[in-house]
Amino acid sequence: MGSDSGVAGYPTLEEYTRARVERGYSFTKALESVYREVGSGSLELVDLKPPGSFLQYLLRAGYSLWLYVVSCIVLSTVAVVLAYSDTLAPLRWFLGTLFVLFLPGYATVEALYPEERALTPLERLALSIGLSLAIVPLVGLLLNYSPWGIRLEPVLTSLATYTEGISLLASYRKYKILRLVTEVGASRGRGPRGARP
Repeated sequence: MGSDSGVAGYPTLEEYTRARVERGYSFTKALESVYREVGSGSLELVDLKPPGSFLQYLLRAGYSLWLYVVSCIVLSTVAVVLAYSDTLAPLRWFLGTLFVLFLPGYATVEALYPEERALTPLERLALSIGLSLAIVPLVGLLLNYSPWGIRLEPVLTSLATYTEGISLLASYRKYKILRLVTEVGASRGRGPRGARP
C-alpha cells in the first residue's frame, strides 16, 4: 500500500477501486460496483481523519453542507421578505413556502434522528413537512400571548431563530455520534476509521 493507505489494514477508497480495476473491471464498472456495495451496506466508507472538535466539524463541508444550505435559505428568506420589492414576489413565495412548510420540521428531524440511516429520505421528507405543520402554529400561538403579537417581523424572527438553533443542535448531535463511532472503532482495534469491506 502507498503512503496514504488505509488505517489498520483497511484500504482507502482509491486502493479498493484500483484493486477492482486490476481484477479486470473497467474503471467505470469498478466505481459502479463500489457504489452498489456502499448502497447495500456491504462496504462502509469512513473518514480516515475525522474532525477533532465541533468547530472543525462545522468547517468541513462534507459534514455540514446541509447546515450551510439551511442557513442560506433562512437568511435569503429573511432578506427577500424584508426587502418589500414587487419584483421579488415569486422568490418570496418560493422561499417563504420552504421557510414555513419545510425547514422548521427538517431541522427538528435532523436533531431527533441525527444518524443518516435512522430514516429513509422519504420518511425524512414526510416528517419534515408534518413537523413543520405542527411547529409553525405553536410558534404562532406563543407569539399571540407575547407582547410582540402575530406580525411579520416577530414570526419571521421566531421561525428563523428556531430553525437556526435546532439546526446547530442537530449538527452537534451528528458530531457527537461521529465521535462515538470513531472512539468505538478505535477501541476495537480498527483505527479511527477505514474503508471496511
